[in-house]
Amino acid sequence: MNQHSETQRPVKCSGCGIKLQTEDRELPGFIPESAFNREPVICQRCFRIKNYNEASSVSVDQDEFLRLLSGVGEKNALVIHIVDLFDFEGSLISGLQRFVGNNPVILAVNKSDLLPKVTNWNKVRNWVQQRCKEHGLRTAEIVLCSAKRNQGFDRLLEAVSELRGQRDVYVVGATNVGKSTLINRLISDYSDLDQELTTSRYPGTTLDTVKIPLDDGHYIIDTPGIVYPWRYSELVHRRDLDAVMPVNPLKPAVYQLNAGQSLFFGGLGRFDFVQGERQSFTCFISGMLKIHRTKLERADELYANHRGVMLSPPAADIMDELPQWQRHEFRIGRNSLSDLYISGLGWIKINGTEGAVVAVHVPRGVKVLTRPSLI
Repeated sequence: MNQHSETQRPVKCSGCGIKLQTEDRELPGFIPESAFNREPVICQRCFRIKNYNEASSVSVDQDEFLRLLSGVGEKNALVIHIVDLFDFEGSLISGLQRFVGNNPVILAVNKSDLLPKVTNWNKVRNWVQQRCKEHGLRTAEIVLCSAKRNQGFDRLLEAVSELRGQRDVYVVGATNVGKSTLINRLISDYSDLDQELTTSRYPGTTLDTVKIPLDDGHYIIDTPGIVYPWRYSELVHRRDLDAVMPVNPLKPAVYQLNAGQSLFFGGLGRFDFVQGERQSFTCFISGMLKIHRTKLERADELYANHRGVMLSPPAADIMDELPQWQRHEFRIGRNSLSDLYISGLGWIKINGTEGAVVAVHVPRGVKVLTRPSLI
């Protein structure tokens, strides 16, 4: 956009108030050159919401998001926090409770369709509740759902109806957790979108939320998706996302290992069984990632010789774009029923009762931790 054209064109979106730009369709405020002829002049995101009931969320880092959310605790609000069950600890918003105050929170746990059909869902719900408690998050309702298969959304809408009253509805979540699908469903159930979209600007931010008018004069507030750099979904090249993020139900892969054996997950990570009695480990990762077993003493050599080819993704041409691998060691207690969780890549369930010393090698910055077994 040259200086002359800027003086003749609107600078801000008349829908959400964001500054308009034509350079990058992935960034907030994008508008195609041809769209300046439309009336009103609105960004691509508002156009999609207004014309196609399609919310395409923009993203911010956690600090900016929490600044944006400050003040919600003083409002009369219902907060829907959507998380990814496959990457639960990586997508949960840490510290959300201190911002929402006494307002009710519905936790929508998306991608429940990835777990095996024989899963005990009451145990999963209890597991989620316990994880929330450990993170200091109080929930008025926990709904297991699947945006892809449209499962659980009726129950979610029931919970919204039960808890909303005279409240605005704030929808919050990390990127790639299914927030847009939820927003679209809320739009179709609660709003005819005849009114223009309006803005809600919070102090200390330059990025606006989008307020979607409801039929009763209240609003759905669509907040930007949060970028958490410790998740594989934010780290890998876009062309490798399909391999990392499963779309079909997980097929648990069970490996009987002796101490001194390793498993590679493509070229993205490595699991070492360092010490302990022979035992089984169950890997819950995308079926698009091949698992290679080798001896621990040969693992470094195998990686050096086959990274980017046999051990892929990522391919050799983008392998060096990832941070250097970092080793994380864990001592698993006897009878602990633990998962070794890797944010965005999946988890390894430790099945043995005798305890073990294990290690994980992943790009520096990826969140790795142990937790009580999910299933």
